[in-house]
Amino acid sequence: MIVRTGSGLVRGRQTAAGVVAFLGIPYAAPPFGPRRFLPPEAPEPWRGVRECAEFGPVAPQSAKLPGTPEWSPGDEDVLTLNVWTAPPAGPRPVLVWIHGGAYAFGSSAQPDFDGSALARAGLVVVSCNFRLGFEGFGRLPGCPDNRGLLDQTAVLRWVRANIAGFGGDPGSVTAAGQSSGAGSIACLLREPGLADRAILHSVPDAYLTAEAAAEISTAIQAELPVPIDTAAPEQLLDAADRVTAACRGRAPGRLGYDPVLFGPITGEPHIDARVDLLVCHTTDEYGLFDAVGGLTPVDTGRQLTAFARALDIPDRIVTGYRRLLPGMPVRELYLRLFGDRIFSAHTTALARHHTAAGGRAHLARFARPRAWHCADVPFCFGTIDVPETHFLLGGAPDAQDRQLSAAMLRAWADFAATGDPGWPAWSSDARPVKWWTVPRSPVLDDEPPTLRLWHDVPMSR
Repeated sequence: MIVRTGSGLVRGRQTAAGVVAFLGIPYAAPPFGPRRFLPPEAPEPWRGVRECAEFGPVAPQSAKLPGTPEWSPGDEDVLTLNVWTAPPAGPRPVLVWIHGGAYAFGSSAQPDFDGSALARAGLVVVSCNFRLGFEGFGRLPGCPDNRGLLDQTAVLRWVRANIAGFGGDPGSVTAAGQSSGAGSIACLLREPGLADRAILHSVPDAYLTAEAAAEISTAIQAELPVPIDTAAPEQLLDAADRVTAACRGRAPGRLGYDPVLFGPITGEPHIDARVDLLVCHTTDEYGLFDAVGGLTPVDTGRQLTAFARALDIPDRIVTGYRRLLPGMPVRELYLRLFGDRIFSAHTTALARHHTAAGGRAHLARFARPRAWHCADVPFCFGTIDVPETHFLLGGAPDAQDRQLSAAMLRAWADFAATGDPGWPAWSSDARPVKWWTVPRSPVLDDEPPTLRLWHDVPMSR
């Protein structure tokens, strides 16, 4: 299948029954050399047919994720996107996926982000790479902030201009993301135009002020042997890794517990009320980070008090958790408070505020056993049988898991097509919640009592 884009012809390859994937299509020029730290520019047009059978290089990052390419010095053509479509098609709703990764790692090549199953369900699926870490979100005088968001904006504009050739409907675009991908979308959709709907899973409460971003840049500069604007990407990565390591357990405030150095430099985002939302969080968000050894340990009551104060968690919230979860060990209370503070309460508050502003918001909670951060994503993509996802799932999936995955994938597809995932939106007098779980799980309240404690707590850094 050959498709004409604004930069030239591209040829994809068949990946699954009836699905054609176009991988590694440039949507912007390489952001290095004279373009480094600047807004994305259109790619150079090419002659002939460009073979798009392999993912493009990932953005500079120090993380190494299972089953995905690694960045190497010299990999510069990092601003590429991918399209999955099931011809003959047209016009089909479009879903644009923005990956997560603490604004510092990840890529569209992760095996759990394969768009084939969603394409077979009736969507045209787009995923993309964008600048990460300091390249994408570091503060640098004379250069625009939020370069990673500017890259994502270029992707959404590319979709509006080019997706019809792939069988997609440019008038029906849903932006979807998880974790920092969801946080990015929340910033992008302050006004309508880039997307018509949004799917946001585990939206983090992680937005930087200009002052905080400048302090982080200063700390990284102190670790560099050269001026920050002339440092090679690998030098920036090494410096950021050293600053991160120095923060964990020792830095004042939130950075001592959650040393995420980069993020959108903005105030709390408010999504335009004309954009319909489907939001979801997991019920054990921070179980993942504890399992991989990425957290500052908290095992005593005194340590729990210090943690709560560092993250501006009111004493009454901690007291309420102790009352509602009697006998729970301090370590587990810490993980529950941390996950709710950063993801669960913030995601729920986003739905509540959007509804109060006159928008439509559908809320879901993922409560399948091992409801870790990221565990819900392969269920929505229909990729739970991919071996790389089994750590998140706690093992190979069974028949109940496959039924759950089919239902979650269908909800995404239906929401992208119609704005209705299969259950009612919140209203002023009703807050229906879809619980994604399996029959062996207990029946759960619509809103856990612990989350009710957060209703009047500001959700911003």
